[in-house]
Amino acid sequence: MIDNKMALFSMVPDEVDMEVYQKVKQNWDGLSKPIDGLGDFETLICRIAAIKGQVMPRLHKRILVVMCSDNGIVEEGVSQSGKEITKAVATALGKRISSACSLGRAAGVEVLPVDIGIDDEEEIAGVLNCKVSKGTRNFLKEPAMTEEETLRAINHGIEIVKDLAENETNILACGEMGIGNTTTAAAVLTAILNGDTQEFVGRGAGLSDEGLARKREVIRKALDIYKFNDIDDPKERAFHILRTVGGLDIAGMTGLFIGAAMNHMPVIIDGVISSTAALLAEIMVPGARQYMIPSHKGREKGNEAALNALGLEPFINGNMALGEGTGAVMLVPLLDTVMDFYLHGASFSDYEIEEYKRFK
Repeated sequence: MIDNKMALFSMVPDEVDMEVYQKVKQNWDGLSKPIDGLGDFETLICRIAAIKGQVMPRLHKRILVVMCSDNGIVEEGVSQSGKEITKAVATALGKRISSACSLGRAAGVEVLPVDIGIDDEEEIAGVLNCKVSKGTRNFLKEPAMTEEETLRAINHGIEIVKDLAENETNILACGEMGIGNTTTAAAVLTAILNGDTQEFVGRGAGLSDEGLARKREVIRKALDIYKFNDIDDPKERAFHILRTVGGLDIAGMTGLFIGAAMNHMPVIIDGVISSTAALLAEIMVPGARQYMIPSHKGREKGNEAALNALGLEPFINGNMALGEGTGAVMLVPLLDTVMDFYLHGASFSDYEIEEYKRFK
């Protein structure tokens, strides 16, 4: 249990096992194909093996964790929908009928929805109750969360991964649900990267031109109010940005990424909201990025910027903006295909032909 920022900032993930990485690379070269014939997908299997410390890793048990919460900034008219949609979709997640659940069934991914901050008293069937508060505050009027609330949300993410690791989960995917969270993600990302709202603030679930202009103005005002650049320490600055203009779902996902790094668990990033959380995790706990797998480029420009900052290249270009972790889920069948080839593909000896040689 992390009860203060200093304990969080002092966490140090293990380095991934590069000896395993090199051994898996050698195994790829022994399979009957041109050297690096599967390109980035070969490297991805090497990375997963190095994360798990297993030359022959398995991905049989995979779980998508969906952090659900409401955002007080919705009061400013930054979303086409009202906050009641958060509970409605969380209820669908609990019933396993949402978009992510439908895709998850086909991909063999179990969905674990989490109420980390839905603005409602009711406990939703099928949804893990980790509620920190009933939504966040309107960050134009006051910081979105207290320090204690932010730490509690991060802790929930870390503890969820710990529990899943103890139950032999092989790989995680990270998703979210919460009306207004493209605004919180854009505010966090713009502040972290010293970006421009024209670049990082998009239409979310489908804003009009007027709504988009209002959303950008809200974020500009917030950045002027809080003056994040006055904070020199990058860890302190990232935490303060998260607490001030972020959301409970982003904080919970930040904990998921940190927890994955501390438990040798590969974790798949979804779109801009989870990539924002991934970037926060890497800044506050350097080395966490070693355990992260990007999924798709996404429609929101901020997603590509966050992945670039992490030094990660997405595997899918689909112009998607669905949320709930759906992009992360869609990477899993590709992983299965490539992993099956790695584990069971024919070697050059099966063909009785000479191996290709790797030249530097």
